[in-house]
Amino acid sequence: MSSTPAPASLLLCRYGELFLKSGNRPVFERMLVNNVRAAVAGLAGARVESPHGRIVVHVSDADADEAAARVSRVFGLVSLSVARVVPATLDAIGEAAIAAARAGAERRPRAGRAATFRIDARRSDKTFPVPSMELAKEIGARVHVALGLPVDLHTADLHVGVEVTKRGAYVYEGTRPAPGGLPVGVSGRGLLLLSGGIDSPVAGWLAAKRGLALDSIYFHSPPFIGEKSKDKVVSLARILAKWGALRSVTVVPFTEIQKKLRDGGAGDLSVVLYRRMMMRIADVVADDLGSAALVTGENLGQVASQTVENMTAIQAVSRRVVLRPLTTYDKTETTDLARKIGTFETSILPFDDCCSLFVPRHPATRARVQDAEKIEAELDVAGEVAAAVAGAERMMVV
Repeated sequence: MSSTPAPASLLLCRYGELFLKSGNRPVFERMLVNNVRAAVAGLAGARVESPHGRIVVHVSDADADEAAARVSRVFGLVSLSVARVVPATLDAIGEAAIAAARAGAERRPRAGRAATFRIDARRSDKTFPVPSMELAKEIGARVHVALGLPVDLHTADLHVGVEVTKRGAYVYEGTRPAPGGLPVGVSGRGLLLLSGGIDSPVAGWLAAKRGLALDSIYFHSPPFIGEKSKDKVVSLARILAKWGALRSVTVVPFTEIQKKLRDGGAGDLSVVLYRRMMMRIADVVADDLGSAALVTGENLGQVASQTVENMTAIQAVSRRVVLRPLTTYDKTETTDLARKIGTFETSILPFDDCCSLFVPRHPATRARVQDAEKIEAELDVAGEVAAAVAGAERMMVV
């Protein structure tokens, strides 16, 4: 019977794009480590380290799957593996590799045939006496004898990884994908105009993938739009929060502004005028939140109102850059991504948002700023914006 000490669980996390950041790389790495720590916060005994271009998360066996699920949502990471750390001896590594291959074969059974495997070995501790290629051959032979699995170096079903370090040997089977991109926060902070539809949550996810930390703003129009619509938006915000992408939702009352624009003769410009007012209000909320950009789910040509001319007229009132991550996406691409990130099923719940109110049958497609300003001149725009902001409610979702 082996006297090898009981191995411990860890997550071996990998990142890619950060290697290209040259002089800024330490800043990006620190942010990424902090975000990983935030992801595993609350798991008893979880500990995060960053040795030599890797991030290692030490967790209990009981929490390994939950920790992996959380960390796989951290932007900036490209993949991770649930590994065991064992003493850097051939016997200990061999036992752990056999256990990893056995578990992988049980998780992914192959009907009518045995699973094939390969060993990928890396010797980062050059004092270890066995070179990487020889280590792979030795451990592969032990797995083959113990389990009878055939070796396939090109299209193996199971990939058993072995990495020998000065701290011990990491042994794992397979990798889990992570979203890649940049750590949330390295690109500053933005304010997402979040509705209950499919597009805006996906736009927020994409902005977060490029390192933008987000808050969100939602425009609510009771009694025409019910509380279930607001609850739907808050649910979407909580899904984005699980990705480390979003901190809060500011709910802004919008009914009176819409009614005054309608009564003031907005006509075919109503959608453009609504969104111009949203931009003004979002700017003020962004001032309070320290947001340097606004983010929307607008998509070029997806609906009649989303034309270049209309987008130009809308963003003319903003004091900040307006980011539109979905500008060139088609609906299928956006829907596929919504399914992937977990927002789709909530987005399709049958509750409207304020942009569906008082909409003309034929909305303007070539709005001009001067035409919008002519109608707005009949309103106390600054007063309406101030009243809307004063009536806003902010909810934290993390």
